[in-house]
Amino acid sequence: MSYKSHSNPTRQTRTMSLPIHPEASELQHRAQQQREDLAAAHRLAVWHDLTEGIYNHLTAIVPGHPDRFYVPPFGLHWSEIQASQLLTVDFSGRILEGEGILQRSAYCIHAPVHAAHSKHAVVLHTHMAYTSALVRLQDQKLQPLGQTEALLIDQIAYDDHYDGLARDCAEGERLAAVLGEKTILFMANHGVLVTGKTVAEAYDRLYCLERYARVHLHALWTGLPTKVLTPEQVAKVQHQINNTALHSADASTYKPAYQLHFEALRRLLDKREPDYAS
Repeated sequence: MSYKSHSNPTRQTRTMSLPIHPEASELQHRAQQQREDLAAAHRLAVWHDLTEGIYNHLTAIVPGHPDRFYVPPFGLHWSEIQASQLLTVDFSGRILEGEGILQRSAYCIHAPVHAAHSKHAVVLHTHMAYTSALVRLQDQKLQPLGQTEALLIDQIAYDDHYDGLARDCAEGERLAAVLGEKTILFMANHGVLVTGKTVAEAYDRLYCLERYARVHLHALWTGLPTKVLTPEQVAKVQHQINNTALHSADASTYKPAYQLHFEALRRLLDKREPDYAS
């Protein structure tokens, strides 16, 4: 996958024909699924208080086109985003499909991160409250105070250098380099960026991180001494989560927990706000 820095992304509506793929039918199905999942993630982020209205950005690579991603047009509240409204944007900042404005920072952060590694197919950037509180501390590192922190702690990269708004692709490239192959980036004085191979994986990671950060801060706010896990305890938890089965079913047939979680959330969404998939 290639990425070419472009400091002036397209800000007006563009409609271009996407090339026909030999497996067009399957790709169209996957693309629609990706659109619906990403729209669902925006609606769910409102439910879970992970959003700031029209600000921040959640994006996902277009299936079959690793140099293009879906992003909502700037100005929509996350509670009203629908699958059909998502823009298709390439890595040079051109709007290939859809109508609306491409927010500059959405392009400048997300295009370089998507391009950096295939595991960053979905990129979720938020200023969610509890995690954003942690990154405002002198030492923003998540301490291994409990089981939940131990589950994610090895996935976190830390950017300790705040350099203003991400209005240039060089900043996105810098963030991508700091993130590397990890899936969570703590952005000092700013917010958090979480990635995944699928929307389900990334959203479950984002949701859990904020829950863990809340418990973590509540423990610190007591002012009482904390009980930190040993490196051996952290390693055991990480080994268990990565190498032992979640349940007794054949490991080749069961879905991962993040997929089950996201499917459950989408079932709730289908009942309460089914228009997200429109």
